[in-house]
Amino acid sequence: MPARVETVACDHSPPGPLSASGYPHQEDRTQSADKPRIGQKPIAVTPRIGRTPGQASTTMSSVPFDQLDGEIWYNGEFLPWKDAKVHVLTHGLHYASAVFEGERAYGGTVFKLREHTERLIASGRMIGFEIPYSADEIDAATNELLVRQGFTDAYVRPIAFRGSEMMGVSAQKNRINVAIAIWQWPSYFDPEQRMKGIRLDLAEYRRPDPRTAPSKAKATGLYMICTISKHAAEAKGYADALMLDWRGQVAEATGANVFFVKDGIIHTPTPDCFLDGITRRTVIELAKRRGIEVRERAIMPEELADFDECFLCGTAAEVTPVSEIAEWRFTPGETTRRLVEDYTAVVQPQRAAAE
Repeated sequence: MPARVETVACDHSPPGPLSASGYPHQEDRTQSADKPRIGQKPIAVTPRIGRTPGQASTTMSSVPFDQLDGEIWYNGEFLPWKDAKVHVLTHGLHYASAVFEGERAYGGTVFKLREHTERLIASGRMIGFEIPYSADEIDAATNELLVRQGFTDAYVRPIAFRGSEMMGVSAQKNRINVAIAIWQWPSYFDPEQRMKGIRLDLAEYRRPDPRTAPSKAKATGLYMICTISKHAAEAKGYADALMLDWRGQVAEATGANVFFVKDGIIHTPTPDCFLDGITRRTVIELAKRRGIEVRERAIMPEELADFDECFLCGTAAEVTPVSEIAEWRFTPGETTRRLVEDYTAVVQPQRAAAE
């Protein structure tokens, strides 16, 4: 019988290396003729929503991630999921020298794939390394892997990290490894609670001064305080946490940007110490198309009592209403509802038309 699958609320904090079982260096590996590469004809798989034998699990599940089925693209090869491994002395594991992306495929197409790929490459440069694949090569690998996995709607996680050739803070000669994994992740938050509005706690840790860390990079190390904050919030019964920045201003949630609504006007923090998310920019564009004014500005916590609506947005979260942040309460309203609908129409036009 297949493993029992349960949908659970998860964050999208960057994973550690895919395993810790001694992946050999590229120069020591013999290239097998039966290992397909970019450009080779993919295995014939009919894209579908759901799971068939040999493909990755359909949801965030009770099955450990390193035990799922399917394939992972790793350094130019499509490997069996369980064979995509790295060494325990991988620099990215010890010193967080890694960058990643979170992407979603809808109807067999990854939404804004090129923007995500370009940001991945730019993030690598911000933390001091060059990803050894072009944007075209990464996009081609992503699209082929999506077909090979047999999914039309799925979550995509590319990651690039320093390898295990050298150990120490300085590891400039280490190889830069690149991997892409794809699985199904229907909802970042509890689907039943999501449209009612999720509850957020106020995080203890704050987003750092951009002079402290490369805040414009989607780098794994920057998510440590996000994981800590989300775990603390969940322990208290919340779905997520709102993070302030080093100045005490509202910044973002642990893995999504935040927006507020008052008198039909949208207010959102200026992204000067956190990512200006791709979904964030999409939502702002959608709001402006509707003639809704969007104000990007500094927002202080004491202002939260004045707002009528609140919502989060991100690749994993999509557009998610918020009903509570610590002692502050919000009512998911018309502006949030319209943006949920508009975002769905952009990423899933067939579904939006059916509704």
